[in-house]
Amino acid sequence: MTLTVAVLFLGSCVSITSNTMASGQEFEVTVHTSPGPTCGTFNRLWLSLIGSQGETPPVEVNEGEHHLLSGSVCPVRVQANGPLGCVVLVRLRLEAQVGLPNLNWHCSRVEVRRIAGEWAPEDPDVQVFLGDRWLQTADGDVELRSGKLCLLQDETEEKLKQQRVKELQLQQRLIRWRQFVDGAPQCIDLSSASDLGPNLSYKHKSPSTNTHYLKGLDGRAEAWTSLQEFETVFLQNSRQNSIASKKPHHREATVRLTNGNVVDVLSISGFIRAHWTEDWYFGHQCLNGCNPLLLRQIHALPPNLPVTSDLLRPFLPEGSSIDLELQKGNLYLLDYEVLDGIPANVINGKQSYLSAPLCLLHLNQQGQLVPIAIQLQQTPGPQNPVFLPSDSGCDWLLAKMWVHGADFQCHQLVSHYLRTHMMAELVCVATLRQLPPVHPLHQLLMPHVRTSLQINHGARASLLAPNGVFDKAVGCGLEALPVLLSRSSRRISYRSMCVPDDVRDRGVDKLPQSYYSQDALRVWTALHRFALRWVDLYYSGDDVVQQDSELQQWIAELHAHGFVHSTGFPQVFHTKAEVTKFVTMVIFSCSALHAAVNFSQLDFALWLPNCPMSMLRPPPQVKGSVTEDDITSFLPDVNVSCRVLASLSLLSQPAVDFVPLCHYREPVFGNDVHRRLLQEVQAELDAISSDIAKRNSHLELPYPYLSPTHIDNSVAI
Repeated sequence: MTLTVAVLFLGSCVSITSNTMASGQEFEVTVHTSPGPTCGTFNRLWLSLIGSQGETPPVEVNEGEHHLLSGSVCPVRVQANGPLGCVVLVRLRLEAQVGLPNLNWHCSRVEVRRIAGEWAPEDPDVQVFLGDRWLQTADGDVELRSGKLCLLQDETEEKLKQQRVKELQLQQRLIRWRQFVDGAPQCIDLSSASDLGPNLSYKHKSPSTNTHYLKGLDGRAEAWTSLQEFETVFLQNSRQNSIASKKPHHREATVRLTNGNVVDVLSISGFIRAHWTEDWYFGHQCLNGCNPLLLRQIHALPPNLPVTSDLLRPFLPEGSSIDLELQKGNLYLLDYEVLDGIPANVINGKQSYLSAPLCLLHLNQQGQLVPIAIQLQQTPGPQNPVFLPSDSGCDWLLAKMWVHGADFQCHQLVSHYLRTHMMAELVCVATLRQLPPVHPLHQLLMPHVRTSLQINHGARASLLAPNGVFDKAVGCGLEALPVLLSRSSRRISYRSMCVPDDVRDRGVDKLPQSYYSQDALRVWTALHRFALRWVDLYYSGDDVVQQDSELQQWIAELHAHGFVHSTGFPQVFHTKAEVTKFVTMVIFSCSALHAAVNFSQLDFALWLPNCPMSMLRPPPQVKGSVTEDDITSFLPDVNVSCRVLASLSLLSQPAVDFVPLCHYREPVFGNDVHRRLLQEVQAELDAISSDIAKRNSHLELPYPYLSPTHIDNSVAI
């Protein structure tokens, strides 16, 4: 008789070719329930072992004195009645018991040890089949594999190949695409969040945030009367602002407001309140605010911005000109062309207004980026003047407020929702449909994207729905939303999603005060190194990438349902380098970029005039028509402003139990090789956090949002 032995890491199995020996195989199987307080169940659990040559009949696991309690261990003996071969899968089925609650059960793992039959000395003592998932009675048969990740072409057992195919076919029936906005990335087809099931749902534990004061103003559908009213709201809510800077070095630590109150500027929002009218701060916010993705270096003026050297000479260095400053790379542009012609919302029964500004900024000899020309609409003409720093203080301040108002629309719907939330959901759905859990990229990416399904469905059902915040309070209402999302989707390029390409293309990578760019580059580099090492574990060469049919179907589906009209997004992978870059882009977008554009929101919007969410009067068509008393009349009503601030207060708070970047709770990351990769990237991220903290301690206005200790591993809020 011949004995054939196959040994695999964490999935080792004994293969006995002799039918006589095989029929005598007996196993002790231990079922582990996860330790969470709700992980146990009253339901009956049936178990079968599936081998390469046959399978055992189902046995009941929790009969008699054995119960599937939280943290419990249930042993059961399993006898093979015929040829079994190598044990490759464990099949589980949950069955409700009459008269008892039908509770879901969370399986930690199943351990299989052979106790009868012949085996070789090198055979493993125990095979481990990882669960780490919820089971429901509605699932029917669920099959567990070992914890070893592998590509389809590396599978040696035909039954395991079949199991991969069967699992994806089931997922493709359950997880389907739906068009949310024509021309934008698609989303999951979901009627309610409960349809996600327990394995794709999560509980977000938010810190206690006091928004009662804001909600108390919900009935005031009227205009603000003065800046003093803004200051009252600001003082009440600035206490909720959790990220504080160090004490300013060259400025006083407090400022006196117009109502005589003194406010501490140790907080970021307090600093913004003190300096929001200053031109140097305007430029600083373009680089390091909650939307640092739009500013772009230019080497030629846009044809629809009619400015000349004579017009701008007072704002340039002595003896210089526009052409010379363009050659030196000292001119930058904010262009909100994507908003041109988009319908504005009606809020509180009043028509609001949108603009599509062009804002020209100059890098001056002090190293400050300052605005020098603002045109509020795209088409030049006598009723669309170019505002200058030499205009009246009210004209210039109002022009800058219009730019911030346009930026709010692009930030919320494009930089935030489209580039992080929709990207995460796009990748999550494609991964569930095309990469089985045993695929190494499934395991790497799902911790970064899984939560997006629930949070995005909630956003579409509330914030972006009729009577939601965008409908009732934001200049881009529901009518404008699909137009802006589809336009922006066509304008986003793959290079703009990849930090090194993006900051280089926009010419902000060398600016000494571009802290977003500096930090983003360092975090990207650490993530890229981590992704490269992960890819190297499973792809020995570019030919392996090309032969991975699951990987190729995944990227093809991502392209077909994602940024299909945009430029540069891959449709096929040819090299390991291409896979590594794409994986890095996904992880960065769903963690670091989301942290930068989400958790900074309240800091920059808490002083309402700095970040108007809508404007109630049209853009001025002539200069000199606005007085100081008119400024507040452009801004949204009291209840509208407070409704948005209440939402931002909730969205800007990291979860109590948030998972830091590149920390993983899934057991597959406990593998020795994976754990070494995690230790390396976590050490690198810790060093980045330390460097950022040291730098921020010397800054008047710190930039903390891309410190890895503040970055959530996923889009979870």
